[in-house]
Amino acid sequence: MFDKLRTTEMRYDELSLVLSQPDTVNDNNKYRTLMKEYSDLTPIVEKYREYKKADKEYNDLKEMLDAGGLDKDFREMAEEDFAQAKKDMETLSQELKILLIPKDPNDDKNVIVEIRGGAGGDEAALFANSLFRMYSMYAESKRWTVEVLSLNETELGGIKEISFSITGSGAYSKLKYESGVHRVQRVPETETQGRIHTSTVTVAVLPEAEEVELTIDPKDLKIDTFRSSGAGGQHINKTSSAIRVTHLPSGMVVECQDERSQFKNKDKALRILRSRLFEIKQQEQDEKIAGERKAQVGSGNRNERIRTYNYPQSRVTDHRINLTLYKLDNVLDGGLDEVIEPLITFYQAEKLASGGDS
Repeated sequence: MFDKLRTTEMRYDELSLVLSQPDTVNDNNKYRTLMKEYSDLTPIVEKYREYKKADKEYNDLKEMLDAGGLDKDFREMAEEDFAQAKKDMETLSQELKILLIPKDPNDDKNVIVEIRGGAGGDEAALFANSLFRMYSMYAESKRWTVEVLSLNETELGGIKEISFSITGSGAYSKLKYESGVHRVQRVPETETQGRIHTSTVTVAVLPEAEEVELTIDPKDLKIDTFRSSGAGGQHINKTSSAIRVTHLPSGMVVECQDERSQFKNKDKALRILRSRLFEIKQQEQDEKIAGERKAQVGSGNRNERIRTYNYPQSRVTDHRINLTLYKLDNVLDGGLDEVIEPLITFYQAEKLASGGDS
């Protein structure tokens, strides 16, 4: 590990020098590429330098204690500092191991999130709306941007289906654990007997693919236009601005009707389609490399139940890591880090245990 860290530090210093050269600064592409590498290495090098400082202090104190000749009070103080330096080194060593785990190449990407009401009819649709609000508030707390790409509402204020993008640094690294089935347990307002109903909502989190990463042949697309309508057929649009894009090789269909502009709806539909196809391509690559995914955090499969939101008990349970919080309101108001951070820690521990394999 330390050979790798020394090499990393040398590369970091080299990059620091190159980035300050006028010819690099004047070349936008080169500067951006090198700056990205420099930024990725910064937390590793800073932590390594903390470790080296603790290591020096540890060795200096060890030498002092081994030499002897210290009075009682000074020796006790030196022994305390020695024990602390040793503890710091162990902590920093563990943190360095985590930082050296190969990074998911999609972690820095923006995401497209798709939420669909599952079992439970109107209750599921209402909870889909609650989840959209939760992710929007979480994004706002991170200063990320949310843009609705496609929306299918119900007359009662629920959401049958919604696709939206979240743009911001590290969006995928945090939200990738949200894919799966979210279960809600609560008493519906229309329930006169006070019985708890269980409904489900599916969430899919896709890394947003750039055009350069996945090119779609126009010949593979069938594009239809139709008149858009709101919940229950309201707000009929007199012009055919809604777009339905069918990807012929896969049979995948995406509809967008939120914008009045046909061009904007087509652009949004293609963004969703590109990200869905990119996800399929990635899964195929992962299966070839790993055979099967080892991480017990969950496969990200949309059919996998990952979390339960219980309203009567104000409880949120993440079934993948047996985490239970009695903070339902806080989580639904965007306080998702209390669930996401333990998932990240667990996932990192799994990767360390398997030698860094994904």
